[in-house]
Amino acid sequence: MMIWLKRSGPRYLVRIMALVVAVLLWETASGNGFHFYINFENIPAPSVVGAALGAELAGEEFYLHILHSLERVAIAYVMAVVLGVVIGIAMGRSRWAEDIILPYIELLRPIPAVAWIPLAILMLPTEQSSIVFITFLGALFPVILNTVHGVEQTNGLLVRAARSLGASRTAILWHVVLPGAMPSIVAGLAIGMGVAWFSLLAGEIISGQYGIGYYTWNSYTLIQYPQIIIGMLTIGGLGTLCTLLVRKGCSPLLKWQAKGGRS
Repeated sequence: MMIWLKRSGPRYLVRIMALVVAVLLWETASGNGFHFYINFENIPAPSVVGAALGAELAGEEFYLHILHSLERVAIAYVMAVVLGVVIGIAMGRSRWAEDIILPYIELLRPIPAVAWIPLAILMLPTEQSSIVFITFLGALFPVILNTVHGVEQTNGLLVRAARSLGASRTAILWHVVLPGAMPSIVAGLAIGMGVAWFSLLAGEIISGQYGIGYYTWNSYTLIQYPQIIIGMLTIGGLGTLCTLLVRKGCSPLLKWQAKGGRS
């Protein structure tokens, strides 16, 4: 514990202080009605948001919104990871697969989550499945592309050496390609989680009745400005926490990787 504090403590202290400074600046700007191109006159101060958050935490509905959002992200993300990694490996290992699948990815990937909402509502039978589908698409493409990149960047010398030693294609995949591609795959999983929360917000705003996205948009329509900030910060906090869990969960897969130094 003491070693961790000595090594990482100062860095985390700097991060905390940076957040504290931002909150103090926000409190000052809102409290004094700062208005110079950016208007803080109608933005609630952190103290007001904190009081509103306390009221929300005292009830049950706020937790219900969080649970619905977490459920949707979990379902969509698991599907995106499984399908994305499989497709990415296939594209990285087969030119035929890449030539067949890549045009679809390049065509669909730039379409924003909001644009999928009408089609999702028309295609899928329930509101829940529509939101999950939109979230799934958001997470899918980063996972696929990072997996393809990792597989294609595998050291060809190692692959040829394994083949010369009589290793089968399956053995090469499991013991050479996947370990070499794992850093890129893990990066794709982390990016996919962040994009999943972004896409979830779009789906819940338009077609949801529960969820943090719906909570945030409904607060705007009811002119509840502190609740808008609460919703935004909750989305950011949940997205950050989920991304951190993904990185920590995948860290055992990267134990072999040497860490680069930074000043």
